[in-house]
Amino acid sequence: MTATEALRKEVKQYIDQADDRSLRIVKAILKKEQEEEEDIEDEDWDKLPREFQILLEEAIKETDAGGGMLYEEVVAKYPQWFGK
Repeated sequence: MTATEALRKEVKQYIDQADDRSLRIVKAILKKEQEEEEDIEDEDWDKLPREFQILLEEAIKETDAGGGMLYEEVVAKYPQWFGK
């Protein structure tokens, strides 16, 4: 069991025993954290050149349709991108 899995298990035990007030506090904290992560992702996306955004959008569509390459295939084909 990883440290994250152990922590998740421990937190779930606390949640199972928490009262309504505590659950509302935990929910508010997690919601705020998720909103901040989404804001960061949006900011990072906006920093990319538009041409790169277009290429990424096309790649996502291709992957969703069942196309694309596995990570291992990309590393093998373009080792210079990965310092190899």
